[in-house]
Amino acid sequence: MYTIQLIAIIVLIWMAGVVVYQYYKKHFEIFELVTWLFFIGILFIIALEPVKISMEIKDLLGLGRGLDALLVLGIGGSYLLLFKLYLEIDRLEREITTLTRKITFKFDEIEEVLKKDRKQ
Repeated sequence: MYTIQLIAIIVLIWMAGVVVYQYYKKHFEIFELVTWLFFIGILFIIALEPVKISMEIKDLLGLGRGLDALLVLGIGGSYLLLFKLYLEIDRLEREITTLTRKITFKFDEIEEVLKKDRKQ
C-alpha cells in the first residue's frame, strides 16, 4: 500500500465521521447521510485498489490511461455537484422572494390598520 493510499483512507474515515456527526447534530437528513456515506464508500474502494479500478473504468470508457478515466469521472461528478448546488440556490432564492413579498403585504396591512387607528 502506498503512502497516498493510507492518507486517503485516513481522510475518508475522518470525512465519514464528520458526516455522521453532522447527522446527529441535525444538520443533515437521512437521505443526505446515506448519499454522502455512499460517495465516501466509493472513494474508499477506489483508495484501496486505485490501479485496478482505474483500469476497469478506462476499459469501460475506452480511454487510453486509467488516470484519464478517473479525471473524467471526477470532473463529471464535480459538474453534477455544481448543478445540484445551482438548483438548490435557485430554489432558496425563489423561497426568499416569496417570503419577502408575503412580509411586505403583511406590513402594508399593519400600516393600514395603524392609520385607521390614528384617525379615530
